[in-house]
Amino acid sequence: MNITRSTIAKSAFGIVASGALIFSLAACSMNSDSTAGSGSSSSASSEPSAAATPLASLPDLSKGVDTQVAVDASFVDALTTLGLTPGVVGNATFANGTFSFPITGGNVDYYDPSGSVRPYVQGDIKHDNSGLSLTAGDTKVELTNFDIDPGASKLYGDVIVNGQTAASHAYLFNLWGGSLKPLQMEGDNAVLEGTTVHISSDAAGLLNQTFKTDAVKAEMLVGVAKITVATK
Repeated sequence: MNITRSTIAKSAFGIVASGALIFSLAACSMNSDSTAGSGSSSSASSEPSAAATPLASLPDLSKGVDTQVAVDASFVDALTTLGLTPGVVGNATFANGTFSFPITGGNVDYYDPSGSVRPYVQGDIKHDNSGLSLTAGDTKVELTNFDIDPGASKLYGDVIVNGQTAASHAYLFNLWGGSLKPLQMEGDNAVLEGTTVHISSDAAGLLNQTFKTDAVKAEMLVGVAKITVATK
């Protein structure tokens, strides 16, 4: 990204600028300096000290808007090979090859990258009451209530198999920001596009066990994410 730290720091003033700042750096922290799956430390593993003050903060993300994932052709081919039919759960939508999951809440704080707080982007982005499903024969798996941890570059969610909860807040996908495009503003919305979404080893194992296969591979590319956040 063509954004220097000094430029970012200066943009910390104002509500819209703060929102743009946080989500720009959240995406940059999504493994932009590593390969998919290597991930940074979890947000829970490094709490800021009482004296630490974020440069910018968005305490309430309930204003929306959504996280979209444009499905990659390789993922569609994999689903076809496995005989899996994708679908949507709750408030999610699927149109023109793109899943959309409404943002329902969460918060994000951004700390000085040159300071001691790690990860320097902390918080979560919640997508309650929506998700995607995979169906084969009489078996249906629902992945719902997505929760993005920008500091850890991970997406968590609940797993329901044939109506029964199989796992809660499970590590489902990892996020890689190496292909991220520069931040864009669309009115009062901050838009980040280009982070790739990959199936985690945990999710791959669970799906293989459920559908009795070994064809779901860890780090399988799902698609490219576009996060649109209302800044006011």
